[in-house]
Formats: sequence, C-alpha cells, structure tokens
Amino acid sequence: MAETSGKTTSGTTQRTTQKKRREEEEKKLSRRRLLGTAGAVGAGGLVAGSLAGASVAEAVRKDAEPLSGVGSAAVPFHGAHQAGIADPVQAHGHLVAFDLAPGADRKAAAALLRRWSATAAELAEGRAPKGDDTGIALDAGPSSLTVTFGFGRTFFDRTGLKDRRPAALEPLPAFTQDALDPRRSDGDLWVQIGADDTLVAFHALRLLQKQAGDAVRLRWQMNGFNRAQGATPRPMTQRNLMGQIDGTNNPKPSDDTFDTRVFVPSDHKGADAWMAGGSYAVVRRIRMLLDSWDNLSLERQERVIGRRKSDGAPLSGGTETTPVDLEKIGPDGALAIAGDAHVRVAAPESNRGAAMLRRAFSYHDGYRDDGAPDAGLLFVAWQADPMKGFVPVQRKLDRGDGLSRFLKHESSGLFAVPGGCAEGEYVGQRLLEG
Repeated sequence: MAETSGKTTSGTTQRTTQKKRREEEEKKLSRRRLLGTAGAVGAGGLVAGSLAGASVAEAVRKDAEPLSGVGSAAVPFHGAHQAGIADPVQAHGHLVAFDLAPGADRKAAAALLRRWSATAAELAEGRAPKGDDTGIALDAGPSSLTVTFGFGRTFFDRTGLKDRRPAALEPLPAFTQDALDPRRSDGDLWVQIGADDTLVAFHALRLLQKQAGDAVRLRWQMNGFNRAQGATPRPMTQRNLMGQIDGTNNPKPSDDTFDTRVFVPSDHKGADAWMAGGSYAVVRRIRMLLDSWDNLSLERQERVIGRRKSDGAPLSGGTETTPVDLEKIGPDGALAIAGDAHVRVAAPESNRGAAMLRRAFSYHDGYRDDGAPDAGLLFVAWQADPMKGFVPVQRKLDRGDGLSRFLKHESSGLFAVPGGCAEGEYVGQRLLEG
C-alpha cells in the first residue's frame, strides 16, 4: 500500500508541475500576437516538448489576432471598368486562355460569359455560388479576389463578329528577342484571376473551368505570385525575381492622364463602341536568365537597371519616387543613368510619352534540363491602345535595353478587355448581344 501511495503522490506532483508549466507558457504567449507567434511556437516547441506545443496551439486559438483585414478585403465585380486592372496586384494569380470548342458559336459564348460573370460577382463578395460543393475556400473571405475577362483576335472569327473586332487588336509585331511558343500564346478567351489567398484564387479558377463545360478547351494556363500582404512593415513596391523593385514609374490612378492611358474613352464610337470603358491587355511570359544575372556584381546590376537595388532610388539621385534625371552626369563625367539602362530606354521621355500600366506576377515552374530555373515574370500591361502603349516601348527596348540580354520572351497574347458590367448584366454583353 505504501508503494502504491508513493506512486500516486509522485504522479499527482508531476501532473501539477506540467499544469503549472502550461499555465506559465500560456501567460507568456498571451502577451504575444499573431505576428510574433511563429517564433514563439518554434522556441516553445524546442524547450518544452509536445505539451508546450499543445499549449501554444491553444493560446493561438484563444489570443491571436487574425489578419482578418486581408481575408475580408473585397473588390467589387460590377462597375464602369472590370476589376483587376487598376486595383493593387494581389499575392496569387492565374492567367488562363481558352479556345472555343468546335461548334460553339456566339450564343454559346454569351451563355458562358453570363455564367462566368455571375460566379465571379458572387466570389468577389465572398459568397459561394449555388451548387458549389467543392469546399476549397471554406472559411475564407473574398481576399481581394478579382476576375477579369478578355477576347483574343480569333474570338471574333469564331463567333461571326469580325466586323466588330477592334483595329487595336491587330497582331503584335515580331521582336528580335522573341522566342515564342504558339501553344502558350494567344487564345479566343482570356481570364485573369488574382487574390491574396492561394485557395481563394484556385477556387475561382476551378469553378470557372468546371462551368465552362464543353463550350471551350483549355489552351494554356500560367500561375504566378507576388509578395504576401503584410510581409513588409509598410506598403512597398513589389520586387521581381531579380531582386529589383519593379513598378515605381507605373501610372497611378491619381494621375491626370491615367484614364486616357489605360482605358478606352467612355464615349468611344464606331463598330467597336462596345469597348468603351475597356482596356487592352498585353500578356507575356518572360523568362529571366537568373543564373547569368546573379553572376553580375551588384554595381553592374544597378547600372543595367539604372536604380539602386537596395531602395529603388535612381542612380541620378534621390529616393525611389524621385523622378529619374536622364541628363545627370556622374563624378566620372559619364551619364549617371547609362545609355542602355532599362529605366532610360523604357521611360516615357524616351518614347514620346508612351506608357502602360504594368500589373505582373512572378512565376517559378521548376528547373530546366540544363539546371537553370524556369522562372521569371508573367507580364501584363494595360493600355487604351497597345499600338500607342506597349508596341513603341517594346520596340525601343528590343533595340537598346541592356536588360534584354537577361530575358527571354517565351509566350505572348493580346486581348480586348471590355468595360465592366452592371448588376444583372455580364461582361461582353454589349458585344455579344449588340
């Protein structure tokens, strides 16, 4: 009996000690919030073992402040312009092109756009469409989801609408740096999906593909990403896979010329009047030759770009947002911004004012047979007229951009993206029912 009593007393003492340890751990964690929890979990797990791990999980559930602002953020689907053009770029994206199936006509295309628009509108509000039992994005809010639809040049041939095809949808000219794969270029229909949550973005992609049924065939799909919301202490310009701040000189919605550069005028007339309020998207998959780039010294990388890598400030001086001074002469008597620097060649001042809104995603699709990363930029450029935006700038870059030696353009597409729609309407209705 004495031996039994001793074991009981020992067990009780041990459980009491463990309980106190858990209580102390929970008190420590209660003073931390979500942003500091990851580090606390790692340290607590190593020090206190499985029991501490259980208490950490419980403390997170009780005391953490979720980043609900990211999940609950919503971008309206309906409006004068489609969402996903002037809105901030999200952390996750899918670019998808479809071809109409044999026998699918204008009526079938209209029915598809009607289904897609209704679904996109519901998802943008964080609501599950009727009949959706996938469960992919359960528990998540809309997470700034946007879904954008566009038409390729061949769409008009296959729907009997050639007479309403915009002149701006002429094929893009060939560029010397192009190494385009036709299987991953162009398409009848184009869809851009963006969201700040991976599952929310995939959920939208999955539903649209399911709802397409037999009306279309997948032509190509590309998946991209950007830095997650909240990853930096304050909002900052995105960096690309070369480590460069990318997008500093983008047109801003607050600019007086923003609408005229990005959107087709709302009073646009003619056979393509249905494009009023719309825009044109140039989509390019640009592989970065990262191994070659990484072999450059920091100084050389900065000269190729024309900006400091650390903070994005132009080599002509100032901060990231300081206007680039293309005439500035450095202490060595040479131009501060080299003659073939990317920022010089791409600047509106070097292209008679031509500009476009770049809204890109990075991508990484594994490694090539030679061991080099298959990674780069899913470039999406928006403009009111690609022949006045993308084409003149790309021609200039093609001839004299020092950065072009480290890039390979592997796919390309141009799409007419109609204006937005009101509730009860669908994207493209003015074209398909006009």
